Amino acid sequence: MALPTNGRVILDTTAGEVEIELWSKETPKACRNFLALAMEGYYDGVIFHRIVPGFLVQTGDKTGTGGGGESFYGEPFEDEIHPRLRFAHRGIVGMANNGKKNSNDSQFFITLDRADELHGKHTLFGRCVGDTVYNVMKIGEMEIDSDGRPVYPPKIKSVRIVENPFDDIVPRITAAEKRAQQRARENAQKEREDEQRKRGAKKNVKLLSFGADEDAGEEEEVETFKKKPIYRPELVDNPKQVTAIPDFVSQIDTSRTSGKLPGTSKEPKIDPTPKKKQEKKDDDLSKIREQHAREQASSESSRKVEIEKMEAEIRKLQKRRDGDSDDEGARKKAKKSYLGEELAKYAGSRGLHKKGRKRDEGDVLAALNSFRGKLQSTMFAKSPSPPADVSGDADAPAPEAAPVEDAGMEVDDDTGFMAHALHFPKDNTEETDKAERDYEVIDPRARGAQAREEERERKKAAAKAKGGAVSGGRYRRP
Repeated sequence: MALPTNGRVILDTTAGEVEIELWSKETPKACRNFLALAMEGYYDGVIFHRIVPGFLVQTGDKTGTGGGGESFYGEPFEDEIHPRLRFAHRGIVGMANNGKKNSNDSQFFITLDRADELHGKHTLFGRCVGDTVYNVMKIGEMEIDSDGRPVYPPKIKSVRIVENPFDDIVPRITAAEKRAQQRARENAQKEREDEQRKRGAKKNVKLLSFGADEDAGEEEEVETFKKKPIYRPELVDNPKQVTAIPDFVSQIDTSRTSGKLPGTSKEPKIDPTPKKKQEKKDDDLSKIREQHAREQASSESSRKVEIEKMEAEIRKLQKRRDGDSDDEGARKKAKKSYLGEELAKYAGSRGLHKKGRKRDEGDVLAALNSFRGKLQSTMFAKSPSPPADVSGDADAPAPEAAPVEDAGMEVDDDTGFMAHALHFPKDNTEETDKAERDYEVIDPRARGAQAREEERERKKAAAKAKGGAVSGGRYRRP
């Protein structure tokens, strides 16, 4: 049975919440250190700097390197090893040290599986409860580099204390005050940057000068940089090579070198480019208008062509409906199908069942009468007592025998089926007998009663036999 816990906190991480219960009675120093640092906001923004898959995840270092951290007491505190607290399963929270005993600070770890090798070496002060342990497992499955550091390290956003077993903890600074100070520093820095931006201040990127004050003028001259021209100055400075270049090119180049317009320095020439630009714009507009007119004309012509096609199709459809097209009639004759030929055979019998028309059914009635006569003659022939002659004339001639047909011809004279009769029983005695014969219903109560009755009958028979024997052998006096 596990020891009862006393104290509870919730780590709000980027991978989800992690709820931890504390064993503050068994490990008071570790739990007090952890709660005090959480009150001060020490763990806010701290990353998980180490992940060992299938073993543990570690955090609590404000520097994020794994070599930092400080305790609430100002110095490392001693281990608290309890014999009944063991790393028996995942989700166990323990203090991390630097490999030596009694060197605990702010770093702690959470196990991902059973870790028997940590017994007696690290202080176990809490455990993860509920489904939040799966968030720890999620952190343990993140991508890491060769040094065991996560490539995208998760972070503790804040620590919320739900139950505090130590009412006497007085933090040096609360997490709220710490966050307020941080916001104040950020606002002050932002205000300074805005003020510098408004003043137009720039960072001094010049080299440090170790010269005397009287050399300040020289330093200013040295510090002024002259931009490198984007042309070749030797071609401009050499008059022999300038003559080989056209006048307008030389004028443009000399204006770049001197920084003035060609001609007089006070009265610059009027640039005729605006007129050219205006003329170019007018030409472009005229071209656009012409293109638009051509497109409209082409669209109208294409529309007319489509209308003519539609009208031609309508005329063809009308001709088909009226039957005026000789080509189509010839095509129909040429494509006469087998189905049409078969339908033509039965075209003469169409409409016979309509009102006002009668069909010749004499042959059908004659066939029915002949079959009826044959059926009656067969039934009379199979009956046991043939009907007597009504006339009573004994001298009446016998009926003539049917002529014998040629034995070579095959005649269908199988008329025995006509004398077959279908009879049904009036009751279901046959089915009942069959059911009694095939199925036996056994009732245990009836069977027991029958057995008892048989036993009584046997006893009666035995008693009767015994009585008869006694009476038969009785001694009589003479």
